Amino acid sequence: MLAARRATIAALEPPAPTPEIRVLQADWSGVRCVVCTPPEPRDVLLYLHGGGYRLGRAAEFTPFAARLAAATRAEVVVVDYRLAPEYPYPAALHDTASVYTRLVAASKRPPILVGDSAGGGLAAALTIATGRAGTAPPRGLVLISAWLDLHCTAPSYRSRAAHDRMFSLASAREAADQYLQGHHPDDPLASPVLGDVTGFPPTLLFASSDEVLLDDTIRMASALAQARVPVATRIMPGLPHTWPNVLPDHPDTTAALRTIAHFVDGSSPPDARPHATPTPPLSP
Repeated sequence: MLAARRATIAALEPPAPTPEIRVLQADWSGVRCVVCTPPEPRDVLLYLHGGGYRLGRAAEFTPFAARLAAATRAEVVVVDYRLAPEYPYPAALHDTASVYTRLVAASKRPPILVGDSAGGGLAAALTIATGRAGTAPPRGLVLISAWLDLHCTAPSYRSRAAHDRMFSLASAREAADQYLQGHHPDDPLASPVLGDVTGFPPTLLFASSDEVLLDDTIRMASALAQARVPVATRIMPGLPHTWPNVLPDHPDTTAALRTIAHFVDGSSPPDARPHATPTPPLSP
């Protein structure tokens, strides 16, 4: 069944490419990536895609990454991390950390992390991992419909079940089992909402009020506020899980990309803001 779902997703016709965005395949520290580069990029974003840690490839998320690159005028690196069940926890985190370390070395400053669904959980887990390792944390964090607790016990799994057609309690439990394969979900590197977020960078959160992962976003926003981390939260009604990705032409997607662009502006050092010397494109 999983193989059939992967094949179905891979066969979907992608949206039209974003004009002026150069898309290249790359290999960063042995990890495949897709790099979306706008003219004269002024920053670098590391984008981690969703799919329950078991579905999706970087190429399938290139249309959203290209729109993100156009909106933020930043180079967007999409990590093609290894998927479960063939590669369980912590393979995805290791792949992401390898690319992150290479990006820090190449651009001389940490990137901003963007992740949706399971990719949002991975982005938050990587932020915790940088704190534990004493390495440079990301300069900012953008989480879209993030899956942040692999216990899958939040009340919104049931209270939003009738509205969320993309994610469900049953699929969450199955995906968590395939990813963890016996590893305990109490580990903050698997369920980052349970971790110490004191050292987190400024964070921007998106969620739909109709999705089953609503409570994960609310809990993370609360934890960040309690830790005195700058946090902004956008919860929109009547939209599906990860709507900025799956509804490219929706007005709320346009608004979300604009909000992310403003966030990137605020997280970038002065020499990376508009009218300054642009960051040169990265090359593997």
